[in-house]
Amino acid sequence: MPIQLKILAVDGEIATLDLFKGIVGTLGYDGVALTDSREAAQRVMREKFDMVALHVQTPHLNGFELTRRVRESSSNHSAPILLFISNDNILTMREGFAAGITFSIGKPLSVPKVRGLFAATRGMMITERRRYIRLPFGADVICKAGGRRYRVRTIDLAQGGILLLGSCGMANSDVAEIEFTVPGESQPLKIIAEVARKSGPQGMAMVFIDPEPFDQAALERYVIDQTPDKKAA
Repeated sequence: MPIQLKILAVDGEIATLDLFKGIVGTLGYDGVALTDSREAAQRVMREKFDMVALHVQTPHLNGFELTRRVRESSSNHSAPILLFISNDNILTMREGFAAGITFSIGKPLSVPKVRGLFAATRGMMITERRRYIRLPFGADVICKAGGRRYRVRTIDLAQGGILLLGSCGMANSDVAEIEFTVPGESQPLKIIAEVARKSGPQGMAMVFIDPEPFDQAALERYVIDQTPDKKAA
């Protein structure tokens, strides 16, 4: 299952957005272009993006404030942020990094400049996307909570959590040790997890809490095996 990367670009200049989105499209990415920074701030709170590219001077929220909004969002707080700046202004770059940007690029944009940036940052974006991918996954899970032991089934799995078919008598914010095996691993994973939300009357989503290095590495291997990178042209 190849990974489809999604890029959000925010700039008050339509010509810049058209150029950027056109280059992003030729590279095989899904580009979303917005001129309204307020709409962008709303979308980063409810959608997952693999990169956010924005100009420092935008109507309503400027690039620094929008950067802070991205860093405060639950889904995009660790996404790379690209800041469009004019004439490689050092003071603007410094303020951008202080706000939370990852890198910057000078305007006017050019095809070689943007393609080179994406070639250098694709690995970072792939890693970011894999943290949030939820894969269909069916396996038995041993859930230990409140001195009791339950056996339930999984529905899907991500690097950061798991969706179970069964509640184990638990409520939101309850913590349990869960044990399950992923294909290709010789040892079962034993991870402390917290109930993030109930999913209907018979299901619950659990978030992993500081998995041990072995368990974290096993989760990453499984996700990578199921989501091979498809190199863009």
